[in-house]
Amino acid sequence: MGRYRAPAAKKSPYITREGYLRLQQEEKAIWKRRREVTVALTAAAAEGDRSENAEYIYRKKELREIDRRIRYLQKRMPDLKVIDLVPDDPEAIFFGAWVTLEDSDGNESNYRIVGPDEFDVEPGYISMDSPMAKALFKHSIDDEVTVQTPAGNQLYLVTDVRYDSTSN
Repeated sequence: MGRYRAPAAKKSPYITREGYLRLQQEEKAIWKRRREVTVALTAAAAEGDRSENAEYIYRKKELREIDRRIRYLQKRMPDLKVIDLVPDDPEAIFFGAWVTLEDSDGNESNYRIVGPDEFDVEPGYISMDSPMAKALFKHSIDDEVTVQTPAGNQLYLVTDVRYDSTSN
């Protein structure tokens, strides 16, 4: 068995205005954090033997992780396209929509379809590249949507579609 790993599929280049601003803030904050870690690393390196210096080893690892994230942001952000337009049909599901779904048991769920760089479980953001979002695209209120999940096919009813920036 070789070590070759096929490259990951390209992510969609779309992002909401809020998501892009969040990435810009993260980039600023990470540069500030990098300066702090560099100072701590320099102090740890001055303590002597680096091979058994836990502080030095930890700070080198932290600096590597910060640099990896900075490289990713610098490479990814110029390729992103900010989408903040409401589609012509505001009842149809497209990028940036808040969607309320009802499952077969009557449970409701709220999701916002966002770019792959900003999805998060807590506020209910799902990536436009996810199976759920792909199944929802171009549907509208009162449509039944079948989503293929690891547990099998799930049937949902679209009960609401909104294009505001907040969930409620």
